[in-house]
Amino acid sequence: MKLTDAKLRALREPGRHFDGGGLYVEVSPNGGRYFRLKYRFHGKEKLLALGVYPAVSLKDARERRDEARRALARGEDPGELRKAAKAKADHEDRNTFQAVAEDWLTHQAEGWAPVTLERIRSAFAADVFPKIGARPMAQLKPRDVIDAVRAIEARGAGDQAGRVLQRIRAVYRFAVVHERIDSNPMLDLKTTELLKPRQVTHRAALADKDLPRYLADLDAYEGDPTTKAALRLLMLTALRPGELRGLRWVELNTDAAELRIPGERMKMRAPHVVPLSRQALEVIEAQRAISGTRDLMFPSPFYPGKPLSENTLNSALARMGYKGAHTAHGCRAVFSTVANECGHDADVIERQLAHRERNEVRAAYHRAEYLDERRKLLQWWADFLDARRQGARILPFARKAQA
Repeated sequence: MKLTDAKLRALREPGRHFDGGGLYVEVSPNGGRYFRLKYRFHGKEKLLALGVYPAVSLKDARERRDEARRALARGEDPGELRKAAKAKADHEDRNTFQAVAEDWLTHQAEGWAPVTLERIRSAFAADVFPKIGARPMAQLKPRDVIDAVRAIEARGAGDQAGRVLQRIRAVYRFAVVHERIDSNPMLDLKTTELLKPRQVTHRAALADKDLPRYLADLDAYEGDPTTKAALRLLMLTALRPGELRGLRWVELNTDAAELRIPGERMKMRAPHVVPLSRQALEVIEAQRAISGTRDLMFPSPFYPGKPLSENTLNSALARMGYKGAHTAHGCRAVFSTVANECGHDADVIERQLAHRERNEVRAAYHRAEYLDERRKLLQWWADFLDARRQGARILPFARKAQA
């Protein structure tokens, strides 16, 4: 006879009580009632657990039995299907977006500066992990990512939204490559199609004609002397502000007239040698009287154990009247523009800027440091700035004459 709910509630006798189609309830000595399915696959008798009564009702147990029998009719073993489904669920539970993103960050860390790693990790922690971090990557849909990214855009951070989308896509590519998910559902998400168009604004930088006034204003600046020295050396070396602010006295070789910046402090993670002009050495020697007993060449006036902040440099420029017209990072653009316009070798200029060659084939044959050429270039640049401070006009550099 088939089972009923009333019979199941009344069952107390240990043993098997059959319902039909291989389904039965096994009553344990302590009164537990367990649904089981007995079936044969390739001639071998097997059992499949279908749940415990009353958490699983008789109706549910019958539906699970019927589903298992349909699998058998397709030539599939329902027990193996159950194991595969459990393994898949366990895999997905381990491979949440946050878990895979953390592995991606660890994988990428050696190629990034620490500040870059921390910036990307912070963006994920603030805008991505709270929304989708705990969910299995395989279960996320494009709409989930779109909602997270548009929420960033909605608060007026369009550039940040674009960067976050690019990094989410990178995490998904990493997940596919490392077999954390089977396919990438985010391939079609494009920044230009998903987010509102943004006007790209480059960092403000001076033109050559503005140099006489700027250099005179910098000479007359009466603010913090360390900030003033940093702005002078920034113009003379064309370093990135972060690279200059973090300069340490141990990186200076006065005899060789150069700075040697280790790779971990460079954006491209490669050591960089900076030849120093006569004028740059004068700035550094004057700064030695201020911070020569400390580790940092340009310590913060408020927190001596920390370097100057880029905001300190830009605030000084704003007080000098250059807000919106010039930034600390803009010194690199001034150097690059003027040096190129005056006819200097573009490869030498790019190497001084510590730019990475994007063409991999060209890069393989183009690893020269151009140290002698850069030394001459930076001395020319320092003399050029001295002349512009006096308002002199400078004739373009003649390549043939140099040859």
